[in-house]
Amino acid sequence: MDSSVSSRADVGVTFKPMEPRCAGEAPKVCVIFPTRGRAEILKQVVAFVEWQTVKPDLIIVSCVSDDDVGDLATHRGLMVIKGRPGSSAQRNHAFDHVPADIDVVVILDDDFLMHRMWIAEVLKAFESDASIACVTGTVIADGIHGPGFSYEEARAMVGQVGELPPSFIVAPTGGPYGCNMAFRASSIAGLRFDERLVLYGWQEDRDFGGQIWNQGDRVVRINTALGVHLGVKRGRVSGRKLGYSQVINPLYLVHKRTMPWRDAVRHVARNVASNVLRSFAPEPWIDRRGRLSGNVIGIWDFMRGRLTPERAERL
Repeated sequence: MDSSVSSRADVGVTFKPMEPRCAGEAPKVCVIFPTRGRAEILKQVVAFVEWQTVKPDLIIVSCVSDDDVGDLATHRGLMVIKGRPGSSAQRNHAFDHVPADIDVVVILDDDFLMHRMWIAEVLKAFESDASIACVTGTVIADGIHGPGFSYEEARAMVGQVGELPPSFIVAPTGGPYGCNMAFRASSIAGLRFDERLVLYGWQEDRDFGGQIWNQGDRVVRINTALGVHLGVKRGRVSGRKLGYSQVINPLYLVHKRTMPWRDAVRHVARNVASNVLRSFAPEPWIDRRGRLSGNVIGIWDFMRGRLTPERAERL
């Protein structure tokens, strides 16, 4: 199925409350993949979903053009929608197409591989406590901190997990990790990802978690929903744009009251310091000098009282 309907930033989605199902009947699950420029890896990741012990009722791929999905548009049980680029905009566009009877909405990066029990373990967490609105899993290996993993490497790591941890631990977290997060549909009715956080977003997942906290619901991490984040570098934004977002976005979230001031300062200080120190001998896969340039522009804008995360798109 294909749609070119544009996203609506000022309209929330209404989901029905999560109701008890018949004995043995699982809640209805929708998995969303925002994607751009990674058709080959997306196809492999979507195919890997078939290994889940609890299959999703629907997969939505939110993309920008036909080239983003290749021949996936003909995949059974999958809806392809096209709209404006940007992680927040593409997630919101997908929200607009989630059926009203869905109980749990899962959002995954297009380069995240789930352990076969991931969805089942997330459902267990939601069923354990009605106050839980958001569940994020445990990433056992994250390629974002290095050159990244190939699909074959990530698949091998997931396959080596074996048995899940014997104890099921639900713990509060500072925010969901955007590469693997799930939401109780009824708890996020009317909420939106902030589309002022353009392009890669940068902290848009933390902002969304903050909106959930502000309405009194819980955001948790569980130790049994495991997966590997490939950290594919292709399709990411320039260093300068990201560097600007590293500074402005956390400070903007303080203004919105979805991130504590202390956390924002820690985020900014850590990223700026890392870019300064590593700009002398940058990693081949990271544009440290570009990021540092964006950091400086962001700091200057903040000093002038300008909290304009959307400016990253124009740098």
